[in-house]
Amino acid sequence: MHEMVKGGNVGLASLSEDIGSVMVSLSWSSPTGEGDADVSVLLLTADGKVRSDADFYFYNNPVAADGSVQLLGKAPTANGNEDRITFDLTAMEAEVEQIVVAASRDAGDRFGDLADLRLTLADGAGQSLLRFTVEGADEVGALLFGEFYRRGGDWKFRAIGQGYASGLAGLATDYGVDIDDEAEPEQETALEAVALEAVAPIVASIPAQAMSGPVEVVPKAAPRPRTAKKKVTLPKVTRKSLAENETWRTARLFPVSALKSDRERETRATSVLLSVMAQVPEFGRRLTAAFGAPAGRMETFTEVSLPNGDSPRRPDGVIRVERAGKLWTALVETKTNGNSLKTDQVQAYVDIAARRGYEAVITLSNDVELDGSPLLDVKMDGRRKNKVALWHLSWAEVTHQAQMLIRHEGVGNAAHAWLLQELLHYLQHENSGCHGFQNMGPAWVPVRNGIDDETLCQGDPRAMEVVESWERLVRQVCLRLGGELGQKVLPVQRAKRGTDPRLRRVALADRLCRDGRLDAELRIEGTAGILALCADLRTGKLRTSIEIAAPEQGYPLTWAKRLVRQLEEAPADLHVETLVSGEAGGPRGTLERLRPEPADIVPKNGVPITGFRLSLFRGMGNTRGNAESGFIRSVDESVDRFHAVVVVPLDGRSQRSRQPAAVG
Repeated sequence: MHEMVKGGNVGLASLSEDIGSVMVSLSWSSPTGEGDADVSVLLLTADGKVRSDADFYFYNNPVAADGSVQLLGKAPTANGNEDRITFDLTAMEAEVEQIVVAASRDAGDRFGDLADLRLTLADGAGQSLLRFTVEGADEVGALLFGEFYRRGGDWKFRAIGQGYASGLAGLATDYGVDIDDEAEPEQETALEAVALEAVAPIVASIPAQAMSGPVEVVPKAAPRPRTAKKKVTLPKVTRKSLAENETWRTARLFPVSALKSDRERETRATSVLLSVMAQVPEFGRRLTAAFGAPAGRMETFTEVSLPNGDSPRRPDGVIRVERAGKLWTALVETKTNGNSLKTDQVQAYVDIAARRGYEAVITLSNDVELDGSPLLDVKMDGRRKNKVALWHLSWAEVTHQAQMLIRHEGVGNAAHAWLLQELLHYLQHENSGCHGFQNMGPAWVPVRNGIDDETLCQGDPRAMEVVESWERLVRQVCLRLGGELGQKVLPVQRAKRGTDPRLRRVALADRLCRDGRLDAELRIEGTAGILALCADLRTGKLRTSIEIAAPEQGYPLTWAKRLVRQLEEAPADLHVETLVSGEAGGPRGTLERLRPEPADIVPKNGVPITGFRLSLFRGMGNTRGNAESGFIRSVDESVDRFHAVVVVPLDGRSQRSRQPAAVG
């Protein structure tokens, strides 16, 4: 990978042959994991100005009509976010001489509070080409990472790293954009609420027949770009059922009652998903943009026959996207119900895609792919001119993306909303086979037995298999919980940045052999602390816990009483432990005992309190078959219960306590 320095430039053609479509990723991290920024793009002519306000792409204008620019949105990382943009340089109009790539923070926030500011560039096959690390951002609200520019008919990239104290509005104005920030955010929110209330009956009454002529719900376009963020979500509508009794079931667009065999499940799931991707452009782009697909007209196909010597190959599906007369094609191989992908089958599809000039092969299964631990050992022939990218999607990620779009971020078309709701119903039905990671693998029982009888030794490869299964489970828990909450939920990796993921897993496997425990931490956006999860295989107990810092002001007894009040609805068996400085631990007890006597968790010797640890325990579950295990189910239930009865009450009270009092 080519490392850039500030002010440096490089010709894209010298880095790759596949630069017609490229992806830029801007990433950053913060000590709390909550710092964030938003990307923006400006298309400039030879005079260094935009032709019109339409050449300014940001969160309120994310996609170019010709598909030359597409803001893909954020992908969470271990300590922050990665914001991605795709550019089709072949579709860029001749008048555009420069493409500026920038990012901005909300009012009052500065880039100096973020760390690891970095731009990376990948070609159309997903191969990373260059990286630019920005140093010394300091007190600026907007930052120019870099720019593409034409020289002699070719595109080059320049690393800039220049800051704007005036933020996004100042940056855009310098390049000729007419900014309009006159409307107050509260006023816009109120207007949006009225508009959504007006369209709610449309969403409630949309029938299947309406799919042939969807009703567009499009707000009136602003005459000039607004840098105030807008978030439009479709409201939930409660409808009175016309059913004669409760046994009647609503007719579904995608029925699942007749599914019997694995082949039927795979065929139905593939067809359902690909059909919705083609009919709901927002959803289709969301799933394929990260794979290098352009923003254009999408068509999807199932059970396609492709010549392959004497025996034609039939992938489960094909995705094709057309823009400006060019085609992007991906073959799709699907597995459901916990069935594993087959290396030889996927290898054959990669070879066929390379011979036919297709861009990608996408695998889809219940398994979750990990960094540094690919699901399949597929060989890529580097001698071929056409590079094929191999990508993987889990059903849990598909469900997560559908949830985020329909429940939290919203779509403007009522028919699209109804289609996504039907898709979610199908994916979450017990007969669909699209349930995500559901089996801890063949090493799970031997490892548990080895821990029970103390015969498991460090270096046992089965311990590594269990650690990988645990990490897959934790990632799936994050996807599921994040989709339900509409918030960023990430696993926390306590490893030095840049550490090989496999080396980190080796250390976790050694710890499992030594201590008999599997540990994980989840960072939930906006919560008071990090949710810790521990599976103790020696005792068969699951522990969910969170540590909260002690207030900066006040008295210990006041803190204890306030904490008990905040947890008035929490279960009586919640464990509360006082954290003190300079000692192993302070007083502890169950909430049932502390409710009448909060002073019992205040140290008697006056040692300073640093915080409190709140914990719930439950059995791990012992089902060890091939279906969804009792262990996986118990992990899901433990996280959900702890978040609902402990984390939410704490955050709700803390948020209210931080709000300023009204001034009369």
